[in-house]
Amino acid sequence: MTVRVRFAPSPTGMFHVGGARSALQNWIYAKQQGGVFVLRIEDTDAARNKPEWTEGILSALEWIGIARGSYEGPYFQSQYATEHRAAAQRLHDAGRAYYCDCTREDVQARTGSQYQGYDGFCRDRGLEPGPGRALRFRTPDEGETVVVDLIRGEPTFENKLIEDFVIARGDGSPVFLLANVVDDMTMGITHVVRAEEHLPNTPKQQLLWDALGVKPPIWAHVPVVVNEKRQKLSKRRDKVALEAYRDEGYLADAMRNYLMLLGWAPSGDREIVPWSVIEEEFRLEEVNPSPAFFDEKKLRAFNGEYIRALPVDEFVAACQPWLTGTDTIAPPPWQPAEFDAEAFAAVAPLAQTRIAVLSEIVPNVDFLFLADPLIDEAAWAKAMKEGAAELLDAAIAAYEALESWDAESLKATLEAVGAERGLKLGKAQAPVRVAVTGRTVGLPLFESLEVLGRERTLARLRAARVRLV
Repeated sequence: MTVRVRFAPSPTGMFHVGGARSALQNWIYAKQQGGVFVLRIEDTDAARNKPEWTEGILSALEWIGIARGSYEGPYFQSQYATEHRAAAQRLHDAGRAYYCDCTREDVQARTGSQYQGYDGFCRDRGLEPGPGRALRFRTPDEGETVVVDLIRGEPTFENKLIEDFVIARGDGSPVFLLANVVDDMTMGITHVVRAEEHLPNTPKQQLLWDALGVKPPIWAHVPVVVNEKRQKLSKRRDKVALEAYRDEGYLADAMRNYLMLLGWAPSGDREIVPWSVIEEEFRLEEVNPSPAFFDEKKLRAFNGEYIRALPVDEFVAACQPWLTGTDTIAPPPWQPAEFDAEAFAAVAPLAQTRIAVLSEIVPNVDFLFLADPLIDEAAWAKAMKEGAAELLDAAIAAYEALESWDAESLKATLEAVGAERGLKLGKAQAPVRVAVTGRTVGLPLFESLEVLGRERTLARLRAARVRLV
């Protein structure tokens, strides 16, 4: 048997990090088994689907390493409407489904409860199809449905507790439960690896597989992804869009490494491992069924590690979208003509050790490419206290006389200026840093001054001194 897995997102919004985790797990499992990864776009919600969302799915998958052309598809669920309707008709013809004209209010009036499920009222009424008549699947009254799940063992469901569920609406259009099953049958899916939230639907879908005369797939329901409050990640409340992390400057390698740790861990006391190790060691059977905490702080730390591990030339290349702007990344505060590639290359190794996401490169280097630094007023107020004017005067005079404009000389000179006033270097450099860069934190000061150059450094120190008058 050739293993065939599928990833079946809906194009109704940004690409959810939980979906990305499921896609990677399917992708790796298919590769390990010498199988096929199928991409199916479940686009039957016409009111919410947009072509750009489909393109977003393809782009996001490519970003995490599932390249276009390396999988089967994309197929579109809407193209299989004929197969969906044919399956519904087969189930009706075989007596496994029946038409029902009950409204929710009708059921509630009969049962006296708004919480009780459908009561089977139309099972034996022999209704024909018609407007407002949904098609319901006739669930067995006895026995159990056992779901074979690679992660959760064999969850068992009593059939008598499963209501006769709708498989086609009053207009004849099949619902998700049936369409999903028929698509998987049509595409020969052997293993369904998906989120835990679908587990309650699984006994219903397995009954449909059986009723249509096809052996059900092997299931694997991976754990739900939760936030720090152990609530399921929600796009209305949490930062869940993969594209948002990409545009903030998370590296694809860091993101997919972290996503694979949501419910699983590689061997040994380690988490940051090469992708080749993950591909070799990952086992669906070893995925922990408990909810997986998506810890953004941990992801950020992961990303910082990956950034620091890059060769400098790769780091420089990775920063380019934030240095120029793209369709989805805002342009930097400087004009393109003001950017100096050589100056950036000189400070890149310094910045590489200090940022955790690539977007942070801009506030770290903007002072190099702007005519005047962007002054952080809180930083200015903190640094430019009593004595700052006199220190700047002394620093300007000392730097004007400095013969060699290099980091070591700049540091020694300011250290001497500070010592004359009883200040350690940390205190002495604060006014200089804010005057030149606009901030109290950033790249190493003296290396920055060396790259900025004598004239621009002195001009900014003089401007700061004037502002203090």
